[in-house]
Amino acid sequence: MKTRHIKELITARAVSDGDGVKINRVVGSHSMIDLDPFLLLDEINSDDSKDYIGGFPPHPHRGFETITYMRKGAFRHQDHLGNNGVISSGGAQWMTAGSGVIHSEMPEQEDGALHGFQLWLNLPAKDKMQKANYRDIQQNEIPTARLSNGVEISILAGHLTLENLDLQGPIKGQATHPIYWDVLVPQGEILTLPLHEDYQGYIYLYEGNISIDNHVINPKTFVRLSSGNQVVMKANRSSRFLVLGGHAINEPIAN
Repeated sequence: MKTRHIKELITARAVSDGDGVKINRVVGSHSMIDLDPFLLLDEINSDDSKDYIGGFPPHPHRGFETITYMRKGAFRHQDHLGNNGVISSGGAQWMTAGSGVIHSEMPEQEDGALHGFQLWLNLPAKDKMQKANYRDIQQNEIPTARLSNGVEISILAGHLTLENLDLQGPIKGQATHPIYWDVLVPQGEILTLPLHEDYQGYIYLYEGNISIDNHVINPKTFVRLSSGNQVVMKANRSSRFLVLGGHAINEPIAN
């Protein structure tokens, strides 16, 4: 087995988007071609409604896909094609903007905690003008691997074989074949995760403190991993992070 190592660390930036929504922009302008096939990763995390109540009024997208994942709280999606749905705590939405969609994403709450992520995935040129598509995914559709050492892995996308488990996430079939896992590792535990060598691999730590290559990683840090077929980490404190992977499509990006 070839272990992946840290190739680059990127710290999320505090920015404002939509109608004044405060977000952590994890990636979105930093060496985007090197993060192929991902274009953007945003995190919203606030207990103060003033940080998110304005939401994201109608705006256009074209030529890529998004995966929106809500850990806490709820957002309503509407678009010009007539799609309308709510992404609630533990649920997700997969949207293919394709040839174009005008949509809005507005909070379904006036107060309380809201914590979620939106990941943008590039599409090959041949697929960019496909018909727009949209799917809501409820929490009970997302399988969770519970390991003997207390580790929990929610599998939104991709295939995971670990211990005696063999699980497939509900988001599948795209050109990039993404991996999207939400991982909890209890304090002091070491986790070795398989991550096939054909995939670009990344980790975003959003809670706790982990070590990779004896390097301590703090929250709001995006880790770009080297090639290999597994990644090994230790939780110095109880920690939560996203594991992301995808097939590079080597397409030019304009921003």
